[in-house]
Amino acid sequence: MELKLISNNNQIEKITVSDVLFNKEYNEALVHQVITSYLSNARSGTRAQKGRSEVAKSTRKPWRQKGTGRARAGMASSPIWRGGGKIFPNTPDENFRKKLNKKMYRGGICSILSQLIRDGRLLVIDTFDIDTPKTKVLVEKLKQIELNEVLIITNEISSNLYLSARNIPKVAVLEVKNIDPVSLLKFNKILITMGGLKKIEELFA
Repeated sequence: MELKLISNNNQIEKITVSDVLFNKEYNEALVHQVITSYLSNARSGTRAQKGRSEVAKSTRKPWRQKGTGRARAGMASSPIWRGGGKIFPNTPDENFRKKLNKKMYRGGICSILSQLIRDGRLLVIDTFDIDTPKTKVLVEKLKQIELNEVLIITNEISSNLYLSARNIPKVAVLEVKNIDPVSLLKFNKILITMGGLKKIEELFA
């Protein structure tokens, strides 16, 4: 299939890309599985709750077994009592990981990229870099191609581009090796350099 390429002098040209990677049918179930797996694997076990053996309660029997008219009770740390321990407490070493095959992950990324192209949200540019690490210069360059909220994907990030983009709220820069499904769907527009496009074809072909 053919894609539009923005050249360095802002002229529109045509390039040919792989149909296997960029003309794939959108698989919603696969994309959902890829995203949930990515988000789950990024979680860390920071929650901690106390079981009945850890709460600061006396282990003494609150009242005698019979004759009071009340329900029998063994100790105040019972999970059914207020202030008692949790039945299945969360622990800091809780594992949230979800296994996903590499073939499924590649298929999900290709499905997302193909849909971005069909929606007109993915743009290809010859090269994208700036000479000085100034946010104002980057904003002006994005205005020339009518972009304000964009994810810029390159083969290698220069220090000038990184320093210029980090203070712009709706602009992010990623290397191809660090792209993820959430970032691809989060931004309104995706701008990929020719070097980044070739790297994607090498990684996901």
